[in-house]
Amino acid sequence: MSGPDQPPDEFGQIARLFRPLARGAPEALDLLDDAAVIPQRPGFDLVVTKDAVVEGVHFPKGERPELIARKLLRVNLSDLAAKAAEPWGYFLAVSWPPAAGWPARQAFASGLATDGEAYGLTLLGGDTTSTPGPLTASVTMLGWVPAGAMVRRSGARPGDKLMVSGPIGDGWLGLRAALGELDDPDGYLAGRYRLPEPRVDLRQALLDHASAAADVSDGLIADAGHIAEASGVGLRMDLDLAPLSDAARAWLDRQPDRAAARLRLASGGDDYQVVCTAPAADAHALGLTVIGEVTAEPGLAVVAGGERIDPGPGGWRHA
Repeated sequence: MSGPDQPPDEFGQIARLFRPLARGAPEALDLLDDAAVIPQRPGFDLVVTKDAVVEGVHFPKGERPELIARKLLRVNLSDLAAKAAEPWGYFLAVSWPPAAGWPARQAFASGLATDGEAYGLTLLGGDTTSTPGPLTASVTMLGWVPAGAMVRRSGARPGDKLMVSGPIGDGWLGLRAALGELDDPDGYLAGRYRLPEPRVDLRQALLDHASAAADVSDGLIADAGHIAEASGVGLRMDLDLAPLSDAARAWLDRQPDRAAARLRLASGGDDYQVVCTAPAADAHALGLTVIGEVTAEPGLAVVAGGERIDPGPGGWRHA
C-alpha cells in the first residue's frame, strides 16, 4: 500500500471488511468461494428482493458512508417487511469510485455491521469493483415466510380497508432538509430520510390479517396504486386521513394550498412505511391508520379537502 488511506486489493478488503459480517454462518463459506449454499427450511418459502442506491440519486454527494450502508440495508428490509418475511441474509455488490479511500470503505462496512447486528442479518457473499463514479451499491436480501403465506400485492378485494403503518411525507421533507432547502432545527426530518425504520415489527400482524401489502418507497399514492393494479381492483384514498409527524404537520400548516401540499407529501416517497389492505373485520386487529377502501371499479380516486383531486403519477418513477 502507498499510504494509510489506500485500500488493500479486493481479497484483502473481503477479508478485513466483509468476512466478519458473515457472522460465522456456514452458508457463507467464510466468503472464500464464488457462491453461497442456501439450505432449505422445511415449511417455509424463501423471499428474495433487491434494491440499489446510487450517489446523487438515492443519497446526496458526500453522505457519510456508514449511513449509506445502513440505508441500503433498510430499504431492502422494508421490502421484506411488506411481504411479512423474516429477514435472514444478503448479498452485497458495491462499486467504489476513486474518492472512496480505505477509511470510507471501513466506515461503510461499519454501517453494515451496525444494522446487520440490529436486524439479525448475515452477509452471504457478493462482489466489489471499481468505478469512475458515482458510488453505487446494491443488496439482494433473503427472508423466510411460512410456505404459501407471503403477503402479495395481488390479494386486495372490494370492501377491504386501505391502511398505512405510519407518518407519510417525512422522507420527501427529509431529503429537502438534508439538502439544506428546509429548516430542520432538531434534525428529525433529515434523520428520517437518512435512516428510515423498516416496519419489520408488523410481520406477524400482516401474516394474520393483511390481504395485500407494499412498502412506501415511491410514494403512498403510487405504491397503493401498485396494489390496486396487481389485484385488479380500484381504491378510494382520503389524504386528509394519512398520518403526519409533528414536523410534517407544521410544514403543512404553512402551505397556502393544503390539498396540493398533502398530495406532495403522499407522492414524495422514501417513507418506508407499509401500505396494506385487509377485510373490514381484520382492520382493527392490524391497528393501523385507515385511509380509504378497496372498490370494485378500477382506478384510483384520491380525495383531499373533501374534493376529488388528480393525483398525477402519484410518486417517483425511474426512467
